[in-house]
Amino acid sequence: MKKIIVNSFGPPSVMHIEAVETPLPAANEVLVQLAAVGVNPVDTYIRSGAYGKLPQLPYTPGFDGAGTIVALGNNVRHYSEGDRVYLFGSATGTYADHALCSADQIRALPDELNFAQGAAIGIPYATAWRALFQVAKARPGQTVLIRGASGGVGIAATQLARMAGLHIVGTASTEIGKRAVASSGADLVVDHGATEDILAFTNGTGPDIIIEMLANANMQNDLDIAARNGMIVIVGNRGSVTIDPRLIMSKELTVRGVLLFAAPASDLREIHDGLAPGLRDCVLKPIIAKEFNLSDAPAAHEYIIGGNRAGKCVLLP
Repeated sequence: MKKIIVNSFGPPSVMHIEAVETPLPAANEVLVQLAAVGVNPVDTYIRSGAYGKLPQLPYTPGFDGAGTIVALGNNVRHYSEGDRVYLFGSATGTYADHALCSADQIRALPDELNFAQGAAIGIPYATAWRALFQVAKARPGQTVLIRGASGGVGIAATQLARMAGLHIVGTASTEIGKRAVASSGADLVVDHGATEDILAFTNGTGPDIIIEMLANANMQNDLDIAARNGMIVIVGNRGSVTIDPRLIMSKELTVRGVLLFAAPASDLREIHDGLAPGLRDCVLKPIIAKEFNLSDAPAAHEYIIGGNRAGKCVLLP
């Protein structure tokens, strides 16, 4: 099999492809032949060494993917060889043409979705579900502001919010991004700094929930416009920020962070159980921004951090 290997943390060029022996699944494991691999911003943070918890070197990046089961270990139930599945974790990393996973790290991929779309489910849709429903406890009729709504998590959050009956404002910086957010179900799509439009949409009260993808750039503005007793859920951040905590006090706001990797197994099961009907009915349908060959993983990392995209970036082994 072929896989990407990282021997030292650093720029995208530290990733290179190698041929290695294909592993065999142990008990409770499956071997998946990958047809597509999801690329997430967190992959770039880990590869660069700028992440709180780093893997032991050398390692193969990647958590998301989709493909076909080609071998099963003992005690694996509910799956068979030939089943189409999506991955949200792997014992061997997913930047490869095969990946070993526990049976708890895969779910059936509906026939209505292709493998590239399947590779875009894991981290983006699980993060969006956790932020909206497990942390913010979003309810029908509330208004949610989704910052950076044209990215993988943003598109997922927009589609989930629409499915749940929320009023949705999404922000994006490009026309292609704005069209993707609108097609995913947002009621209003605006530039990142369009504060007056956001307040007008909420009749001056501000959004009940803010899903924040870049807290270091937007946190103070989030505090300014959030509704009284509202919640700000921080999904992404790339630096420090100075804020005025008196706004949190005066509005009695709640500020929460989301780290999907900290979610207990029971919450992950709840998330993927919850996603299944929407994926099957194509209410939830990932948007693919660009596809790269596996050997072009360094270029994919450059692309995903660039920000000028709409949807998810995937690798094709």
